[in-house]
Amino acid sequence: MPLRLLLAVGALLALWWGLRWWSKAPPEKAKKALIGAGLAALVIGGVALVVTGKLAGLFAILAGLSPWIGRAMRLHQLWQSIRRMTGRGAAAEAPPPSPPADAAMTRPQAYEVLGLEPGATPDEIREAHRRLMRAAHPDAGGSTWIATRLNQARDILLG
Repeated sequence: MPLRLLLAVGALLALWWGLRWWSKAPPEKAKKALIGAGLAALVIGGVALVVTGKLAGLFAILAGLSPWIGRAMRLHQLWQSIRRMTGRGAAAEAPPPSPPADAAMTRPQAYEVLGLEPGATPDEIREAHRRLMRAAHPDAGGSTWIATRLNQARDILLG
């Protein structure tokens, strides 16, 4: 009896300390700690089932949960896909600010966009445009805004 009371008090103190730490910890650290604690609890529970001879119960629980775990994983993948498609996922970034509608690109700005010195030949302009478009084309995962600026700079410099 005293051993159980001592274990219960220790568990309550550990829970209190853990909740205090969790409330003050940065979100990334708290997330990692929560995942680690959950995995530790699973391992401890599994070891307790093995020691007490109730491992068959663990297998029965896992067999019953396996369809639900599979469904939850597919639902999570679907959710992540929807977030990416709607632009709310981790890969989504804010687009660069568009220039004012009345501000036309000047020749010096066009040279700067293409990374050329003033007085570059038409062949150098075409080559710089091709090189930059390979990396910035929307079909290759680049930005529409950057591709538009590159095209605008080429058009201004080549007339």
